[in-house]
Amino acid sequence: MSAYGSIGAPKPIAPLEATVYPVKTGSISLHPISAAEAPEDLVSYLHGVFNQELEEGRTYPQEGPLDRDGFAAYWFVTASTTVIGVLHGEQLATAPKSLDEARGGRTWEECVGGVFYIKPNYPGRASHNCNGGFLIPPAQRGHGASHALAKGFTEYAPKLGYRQSVFNLVFANNFALKVWETNGFQRVGTIPGAGRLRTGPNGTDEYVDAHILWKSFV
Repeated sequence: MSAYGSIGAPKPIAPLEATVYPVKTGSISLHPISAAEAPEDLVSYLHGVFNQELEEGRTYPQEGPLDRDGFAAYWFVTASTTVIGVLHGEQLATAPKSLDEARGGRTWEECVGGVFYIKPNYPGRASHNCNGGFLIPPAQRGHGASHALAKGFTEYAPKLGYRQSVFNLVFANNFALKVWETNGFQRVGTIPGAGRLRTGPNGTDEYVDAHILWKSFV
């Protein structure tokens, strides 16, 4: 939930279609879905993955665990869209038309290479600024999907009516910082000691700076 409460999103200006990007081990197809379209078993799988991420305490500010309804609200219900990335062992020229086709009978654990949401960062007169959250399951790291997810984010967000993006807390020791700067995001501010993360010796808490990142889509 935002500090502003429930936030209305801008009006989409173009349809969202599945896309495909190359990765180190083949390709990843990206499939935008709504909360109503999200398969129950996929939500359950991602719920577990996200709670594991929160338990590690290195990337997100929340302290978990979230219950299933809380996770579904955060990742699906309040989002303009949630995008599911499905890995393929070969280079695809075009993306499968549906998430089920992309899955191809595999388990979600076998095929989901990453997921992200797009939602408004601020309300009303500033709702044209979007925010995003990203998650790559530990079992599927190393495919090089992070840059593909970033490119997908910058392609889909303008179609949803957003004019720019602001990431509020990108911790200084997060690999994602390099990914976003490579994809055109700029540091527009730094908050000293913004995060209390489990990145100290032997997993102890330490205070880490966070950068505010910004990118225009116009």
